[in-house]
Amino acid sequence: MLLLQNLNPTRWLSMCNPSKSMQIGQIISIGPSYDSTATVIGYGRDNSERIIEFDTPISLNDVADLALPPYIKHTLSNPDRYQTVYADTPGSIAAPTAGLHFTNELLTTLMNHGVEIVKVTLHVNKGTFVPIKTANPKDHILHSEYCSITEEAASTLNKALSEGRRIIAVGTTSVRTLEQAPLQNQAFVQNIEIQANSRMTNLYILPGFNFRVISGLVTNFHLPKSSLLMLVSAFTGNKLTKHAYSEAIANNYRFYSFGDAMLVV
Repeated sequence: MLLLQNLNPTRWLSMCNPSKSMQIGQIISIGPSYDSTATVIGYGRDNSERIIEFDTPISLNDVADLALPPYIKHTLSNPDRYQTVYADTPGSIAAPTAGLHFTNELLTTLMNHGVEIVKVTLHVNKGTFVPIKTANPKDHILHSEYCSITEEAASTLNKALSEGRRIIAVGTTSVRTLEQAPLQNQAFVQNIEIQANSRMTNLYILPGFNFRVISGLVTNFHLPKSSLLMLVSAFTGNKLTKHAYSEAIANNYRFYSFGDAMLVV
């Protein structure tokens, strides 16, 4: 069971696997170190989610272990390995894995070379990892995720755009956060202006998408039939994406969360 969202002091939206064993009315024991029980009281957004109610208010720090992808079969001796050095806002169910490559020392080096670092937020939801099963990728539904761009970040980014400087996104989460911002204005304008906002976004980027903000991307290698690979292909082009992945496979590059990354400009 993975706790996704606190709905009130005792009620949580949870992801369950296997979901078929989580029936309405079922009582769940939370332990062994936490003396509490919870009752399944409803369904979430789909059959893999349940709303559960604890008998007392809980804190994730009291009951939770670090949520890891299913292909990581062991507990991390250092949980900070699955966290970026710059993250500061709780809410994501997974690390933006491209950012795992950056250390404080590397960020300092980049800034010393004149690179400005701008922070934006997107809370990765489970929809990021749901494989595309529809015959036409356009029919795939991407769950909404919370994202935020501050006034300060928007100002810095808009200045860079007005000066013709490159904006290189670290990770597909940053791409979606940045590219949803000018879409706040429905009318297309020649001069793009990023809007500061905090909102839910279900922006689904497919080949043919008109990128209006980013001019570069740092990203890990993603699995087939994923919305993440669709986004990379939309930015890079299908031919170059296939070539890059062929090189990665031929040279035993690593995929998944702790895998290798590539820079696309």
